[in-house]
Amino acid sequence: MAIFDGGTRQAWGALGGADELVGWVGYRGVSGLGEGPLPVRELARATVGVCALAAAELAAVRAGGSADDVEPLVVDEGAVATAFVSERHLRVEGREPVNFAPLSGFWRAADGWVRTHANYPHHRAALVRALGLPSATPGALRDAVAGRGAVEVQELVYGEGGLAVAVAGGYGDPQPLVEVRDSGGAGSAGRVLGPGALPSLPAAGVRVLDLTRVIAGPVATRTLGLLGADVLRIDSPRLPESDDAYADTGFGKRSALLDLADAGERAVFEGLLAGADVVVTGYRPGALERYGLGADELLERRPGLVVAQLCAWGWQGPWAGRRGFDSLVQAGYGVAAAYGDGAGGASGAPGALPAQALDHGTGYLAAAGVLRALAAGGGRSLRFSLAGTASWLVREVPADAPAGPSGQAYAAQPWLREVDSGYGVLRYARSPLPFGEWGRGPSRWGTDRAEWLPR
Repeated sequence: MAIFDGGTRQAWGALGGADELVGWVGYRGVSGLGEGPLPVRELARATVGVCALAAAELAAVRAGGSADDVEPLVVDEGAVATAFVSERHLRVEGREPVNFAPLSGFWRAADGWVRTHANYPHHRAALVRALGLPSATPGALRDAVAGRGAVEVQELVYGEGGLAVAVAGGYGDPQPLVEVRDSGGAGSAGRVLGPGALPSLPAAGVRVLDLTRVIAGPVATRTLGLLGADVLRIDSPRLPESDDAYADTGFGKRSALLDLADAGERAVFEGLLAGADVVVTGYRPGALERYGLGADELLERRPGLVVAQLCAWGWQGPWAGRRGFDSLVQAGYGVAAAYGDGAGGASGAPGALPAQALDHGTGYLAAAGVLRALAAGGGRSLRFSLAGTASWLVREVPADAPAGPSGQAYAAQPWLREVDSGYGVLRYARSPLPFGEWGRGPSRWGTDRAEWLPR
């Protein structure tokens, strides 16, 4: 078991954790994240490791002790590798999920490559509209992109509300792994973590209002649900989620629909907000501010809240307000080129990380940040981004020294489980945290009541 891990120390320090606690989390087992030019294995285990450490810290504080009372933890790298590709291991009544639609992928442009994301119907329609495609087929898209410059395609598609990114040949500008700001409201009204009966799980009794979509934010909130929190995801009825995506990330939470433009439903939402201890958001900067739900507004109204925000491209700069997904950030940040054939430019096809590690890694980091904020009494905002995680990956995460043959091979099977759910029987990847199991499979997206459970 490796007790010291440099990536874990970096991530824990970025979250404000005490350096002396890093040695209490160790790793064992064989990773299945493969070889490559970037330290993906090391990023994955570090993000899970700091999340496990933050959960143990919160448990110690809630037991009436301090961070010094944290018990040693062991994280299995096979469990980490399996969880980081949980969407690939998912089976819904035996069926493989649809992870990428036909119009999502790499396309050769006149001067390079473009990555598109068209898994959602409104993004597919915008892509077709922007490029004037005669049909929504891969062949039509290939022909349309081939005759244009990569940046031209990017801007045309973004201009119509779609998603396309020119593949960058070099790494993007440095971004912070996390931005933390205390509101001064630690211990304010709404805290549920005072003295009392020892909870069975670190986050038991904590109410989490989940305003996230797709992978990164939902990974954070399903992790908080695993640790005992009452997680309620709220979506707009006008923005449907993929059933397969929710079947993977809906564990440990409930899901309801509210239209914030409707006065009655906004009132219901305000009631939920008044009872929340944590708000996790996964929309691009500015999207929730128009409803008065930005971090500053939330903390002004509820100084004791913990607000964790996740976005794609970071919180400053010309791309901050753009939509994005893991695959697009890999393309735009230079990661896809690093994994490509040759230079990944016009002559060499770009590639991809062995997992959507920016999504999953950011999700575990966000969960860790929330847990640390709860241990400190609340009153904190945290910002994470896929670009920030990518920046850490390409610049700072220390790679392991090459290891010789160990006689062991990675196997996902020990980390897979089956459970009934609102979608039927699911095969799923269990959480890599050494804290229990999800008690049930997810309900169907949007079918739960918009109310907190009694506590």
